[in-house]
Amino acid sequence: MSERPTALVTGASRGVGAAVARALAPTHDVMLGGRDGAALAAAAAELPGAQPWPVELTRVTQADVEHVERLDVLVHCAGISVLGRIADQSADVWRRTMDVNVVAVAELTRLLLPALRRAGGHVVCVNSGAGQRVNPSWGSYSASKFALKALADALRLEEPALRVTTVYPGRTATDMQRGVREFEGGEFEPERYLTPESVAGAVLAAVTAGPDAHLTELTIRPRG
Repeated sequence: MSERPTALVTGASRGVGAAVARALAPTHDVMLGGRDGAALAAAAAELPGAQPWPVELTRVTQADVEHVERLDVLVHCAGISVLGRIADQSADVWRRTMDVNVVAVAELTRLLLPALRRAGGHVVCVNSGAGQRVNPSWGSYSASKFALKALADALRLEEPALRVTTVYPGRTATDMQRGVREFEGGEFEPERYLTPESVAGAVLAAVTAGPDAHLTELTIRPRG
């Protein structure tokens, strides 16, 4: 078995998750988590020491993680965004958003805590600027991201042997942002947004900080 540290990245088939996996791969054996098994396998084939981990995160069980005995880094990148005014969004939208963006994160973290504790590991939650402020039509998504912040803050207090970091990216050139701009009736202008690689750089900065350093929150915004 490899003696390199291990990492698990969710949402790793594309966007920020894929960029985080690529950033960690030179120094970590990375498990690529997500639903698209073919995309994960293709990504893993390009990264040394990587392996796909196809899973439905909203239905993850102990059996899905029983092979993970030690985990140095867990990065939560998977998430959904369904925009709309409170008057127009049903309870099903709220439940699905919370289930993916908060409950699945909490459950996967809970199941992996023994492995994280063995490593004195690091949990990174890729949040959003919507987890710091709320705009019209962003109610359900922002609520989930505020809840994700609370989850990370509580975990940091309850598990002092672990490092826990929340990263708050601004608008990023991903498929999710393309959908946001379509909802807003605007053009998708990737040159005005962060690249996934820049967000991954913030994650890497937190993970590679010296053993005496605990980067608890990082906010990253486009320069434009």
